[in-house]
Amino acid sequence: MKKALAASLLALTFAMGGVAQAEPVKIGMITTLSGGGASLGVDARDGFMLAIEKAGNDEIEVVIEDDGQKPELAVQIADKMVQSDKVDLMTGIIWSNLAMAVVPSVTAQDVIYISPNAGPSALAGANCHPNYFNVAYQNDNFHEAMGEAANKDFKKTFIMAPNYPAGKDSLTGFKRYYKGELAGEIYTKLGQTDYAAEIAQIRASGADSVFIFLPGGMGVAFTKQFAQSGVDLPLMGPAFSFSQDILPAIGEAALGVKNSASWAPDLDNEANKAFVEAFRAKYDRLPSVYAAQGYDAANLILSAAEKADVADREAFRAALKEADFQSVRGKFKFNTNNHPIQDFYVREVVEKDGELTNTIVSTAFTDHGDAYAAECKM
Repeated sequence: MKKALAASLLALTFAMGGVAQAEPVKIGMITTLSGGGASLGVDARDGFMLAIEKAGNDEIEVVIEDDGQKPELAVQIADKMVQSDKVDLMTGIIWSNLAMAVVPSVTAQDVIYISPNAGPSALAGANCHPNYFNVAYQNDNFHEAMGEAANKDFKKTFIMAPNYPAGKDSLTGFKRYYKGELAGEIYTKLGQTDYAAEIAQIRASGADSVFIFLPGGMGVAFTKQFAQSGVDLPLMGPAFSFSQDILPAIGEAALGVKNSASWAPDLDNEANKAFVEAFRAKYDRLPSVYAAQGYDAANLILSAAEKADVADREAFRAALKEADFQSVRGKFKFNTNNHPIQDFYVREVVEKDGELTNTIVSTAFTDHGDAYAAECKM
């Protein structure tokens, strides 16, 4: 078992907020801090801990461990956190295959799980649970937004994603709203770094555009190889493929790429402006969508802790459901399945003040929920 990378106790009494907290809130964060997906977990952790630090709450304890992007390790850590560390809440998982390995067991043991990223369809519909909240999205959502946006410009798109739960949700989401023809649809190996064969298929497909969901190092590898291949087709994807954490590694090959998200650094609301400024001041870099979701996840927990004792699970769940916090996304509320209803945007990769970033160019959806909420019987 990898030992805890960080643990933090930070100061502000709930009595100062007018509500006495009977017991501290102990949070177990399992996230990816090593390997090819590390940048995603690092940003989620840093956004989460920034919110905790700003609140200064000595009734919040966070125990952080690295899952190494390995489901079996994540399960081991989760068992330890639930059985030995006695955590009240869990959060942090980035990858949907890890979420599927951990979340059902955790929630069944009356531990509340708050996802800052992974949103597999299996947990949004018939297998929803009162102890499971997703503060980020349901996996299909970003891809649905890009499918809708693609209709304006393209008629024959080649689509590609890794072969794991989020990859399947991705292409399902894109196809749900895209009305054009598919030039091809392929699933690649999770963690793949050589895309020569796939690029050859794209070249021969007759496509007028390419949609990819390749988060982390996969997106870096594909985008650079695609740019070098000479295949002159517009590239698009969800924010995960062109997130702030990987843009420096992709470089100029990302310029002009359109991608979809519920958030961007230039989203115009006071909570977001304060977040971007504080994140840059503390970490000396722009935040990514993973950092924004981590920050919101922490503020959701803090808002619930001001209203309810974590030992009273029913009251604490009700307080979480209210989502009484200032989201960096602006409007935010939970649907009946504890997944967000929110706006989604199309962003473009640009160079601003000497660094690559994303800027909003249009709105794809307003007050958009997910396709699985009706299947949830909570």
